Amino acid sequence: MLRMMYGIGKDDAPLSRGEARGEDYDQQCPADIRAFTGQLGLAWLDTIDPHRFLVSDEQLRLLLRRHKSHLPVRYLHDDDKVYFLLSTRVIRLERLQASLRKYSRLAPRVRIVDESILRAALIERARPMLLHIATKGLADRHPEMSAHIVVNAWQGYMVGVLITLLPVAILLKPLQVLTFIHLLATLFFLACVILRITAALSTRLEKSKAAPLPRTDAPVYSVLVALYKEANIVPDLLTALERIIWPRDRLEIKLVCEADDLETLAALRARTLPAHIEIIEVPPVGPRTKPKALSYALPLTSGELIVLYDAEDWPHPLQLAQAWEKFRRNSPKLAVLQAPLEISNGHESAVARMFAFEYRALFYGLLPFLARMGLFLPLGGTSNHFRREALEAVGGWDPFNVTEDADLGVRLARFGYRLDVLSLPTREKAPRKFKVWIPQRTRWFKGWAQTWLVHMRTPAALGRDLGLFSYLLVQVLFAGMLASILLHPVLLLTFFILFLRLQLGMTNEILFPALMALDLINVSLGYFAFLLLGWRTLHPPQKHGFWRIVFLTPVYWVMMSLAGWRAIWHLWRQPFKWEKTPHEAMTPPSEKLSTLHDPTASCHRPFI
Repeated sequence: MLRMMYGIGKDDAPLSRGEARGEDYDQQCPADIRAFTGQLGLAWLDTIDPHRFLVSDEQLRLLLRRHKSHLPVRYLHDDDKVYFLLSTRVIRLERLQASLRKYSRLAPRVRIVDESILRAALIERARPMLLHIATKGLADRHPEMSAHIVVNAWQGYMVGVLITLLPVAILLKPLQVLTFIHLLATLFFLACVILRITAALSTRLEKSKAAPLPRTDAPVYSVLVALYKEANIVPDLLTALERIIWPRDRLEIKLVCEADDLETLAALRARTLPAHIEIIEVPPVGPRTKPKALSYALPLTSGELIVLYDAEDWPHPLQLAQAWEKFRRNSPKLAVLQAPLEISNGHESAVARMFAFEYRALFYGLLPFLARMGLFLPLGGTSNHFRREALEAVGGWDPFNVTEDADLGVRLARFGYRLDVLSLPTREKAPRKFKVWIPQRTRWFKGWAQTWLVHMRTPAALGRDLGLFSYLLVQVLFAGMLASILLHPVLLLTFFILFLRLQLGMTNEILFPALMALDLINVSLGYFAFLLLGWRTLHPPQKHGFWRIVFLTPVYWVMMSLAGWRAIWHLWRQPFKWEKTPHEAMTPPSEKLSTLHDPTASCHRPFI
């Protein structure tokens, strides 16, 4: 009866999913609604006390997702009477007038509330619940997969034993320890080399298929963008988001900001935002990380599909359409699609050049290879397209892991979900300076270590969940890559020391030339595999000036080693610190609407 009285019939069901008819409200003037409802004898509430809602937590979660926004919200007014609040978002004036004639006795118990006022009050009421979900949701559901504790008991014991015994062993048996370290490094380097060369040999650059325009039955798509200290790129961000081709009545964009980031919030509020864009303020408590902000915002979305973007991203306008088409053609076990990230400023500095080359190898070489093999993917931190059902089933993001993307890739695979890639890219800018690059890379390596430690708490269970090949891949991508990075300067240093000692005739040990040869082979193969994988992903115009990459590779690897050792220190001293990467405005990509169906039309520019 209340449903009919509010003027909502069965054909308004899409409202409960946030899928349609938002344009109806946009076309209704709030002043006209107020005047018309006043004529019908319906009173308005202009202010709401969030603590006077008579709703359970479950009802609150449904209301925040707008799953039940067509239902009344019970509210205890100051006069101690309970009223039913009706949002302007769901009013249909003609139907409401007809319904009131039939159910006139209920009119005194109804209050009309502006949609923005009601939603703000509901969010305020839900703040403690949202904070609990954001900070403790994963730990409550899957405590064994949360990075809240850096190492468990047996891992801590092993670290303590290693820290204690290694210095003693070096003092007592330096030659034997040195030999063991070199053999261990050889194992890690060889594993990484085999992975890269295998991926390189299987890499094939294909022209992307034309992305279809969104179908009429397209679902609601939620776009999450986490911002922190990004006031300078707000105009570009809004322009990039406006280019997305998706029905506006089925698109919702959440700009997720820290509540104390006043500069970014002011920049956003200074602009007139369309109805499908909402600003979400995250309380500045708990771990100040991107995954915590995303976890806080997730219950405020209603999309069947969810995509993450960074504030500086320029996604291809048809990327959402391509993702939906791939999800639609596959089983629900396909949980996430990773779009490739392309660097637009690789020519601006040596750091940006190497960063662009590295990204090319990862997103056009390694990840497509792993996807074809049906293995787990170490997701990138942006342009991840999720099925909401799968994301919620595995507990969402870990607020304590500073590379939440890599962790989530492992967790989805452990729960039996598949991961795949897209071809339409997202463009962004690389750090141009070492002082900007080093904290970002430190955070990435620290997150890799966190991810490996968390999932290796129960190695046998990890093996059963992932299967043999994905289990080995976890060891290579996280432990192997990080160990190779950490040991790289050790190998270089021992090589030069041994070379110098041999030249000066300071040793006759036959083992020293053997160790030198081993070091030379390890480092040379590591560089070769790194360069080969990247080379195979380049189009002919992009190979111009490749010699610069070759000469910069040893320097870049030393830089990564510095970041790796810095990450180990941070993991020990401040494991949950999120080192913010400042972003710069970017020249918009050159796609035109007439060329959008040729995704490769503007992405073969030289960048090295």
